[in-house]
Amino acid sequence: MTPQEASIRSRELCLLAPVIPVLVVDDASKAADLARALVKGGLPVLEVTLRTASALDVIREMATVAGGIVGAGTLLTPKDVENAKAAGATFGVSPGATDLLLDACEANELPLLPGIATSTEAMRLLERGYTVQKFFPAEANGGAPALKAIGAPLPQISFCPTGGVSLKNANDYLSLSNTLCVGGSWVAPASLVASGDWDGITALAAEAAKLPR
Repeated sequence: MTPQEASIRSRELCLLAPVIPVLVVDDASKAADLARALVKGGLPVLEVTLRTASALDVIREMATVAGGIVGAGTLLTPKDVENAKAAGATFGVSPGATDLLLDACEANELPLLPGIATSTEAMRLLERGYTVQKFFPAEANGGAPALKAIGAPLPQISFCPTGGVSLKNANDYLSLSNTLCVGGSWVAPASLVASGDWDGITALAAEAAKLPR
């Protein structure tokens, strides 16, 4: 997979809904129900972060849910890429980007949404062919004003800001011309997942799915 092909696929995924849920799930037995609740609410693209021991099992379970498109977040190494792909992930997300990681995603045909925090990082990925990137951590890096400023001289790049994004500030990002969608964890709070309140999560997803862009 070329970087250009990866960017085309990333753009397609980012345009499916205004929010990509960023999920940290400890209990794989709840994964399928969580995915169904989010998809039912109108958020089909799901990022499962590789931050828990059960993350790969969570991806396997979510990959069986009709209508869901499951990817792996927090990809750091080539082994992460291989494991995520084997578990059923159809795209990847990384907090940053190294040549080793990019090479692995391209070799394993896994579309990557690579993370950047500065204009230099964005330009370097653009040189390689990645025109869709993740701005992370968004709020800590200056929020929507920073993303607007970074994007002004780089109109070729579109972004998915993640990190500190919430229902309260999502519109600040979504109103920018260089933002395709946002990534956020507020649609699946740990308390609702733990209690199995799938209707509550569906309601939060539905609210997020209606955000204008």
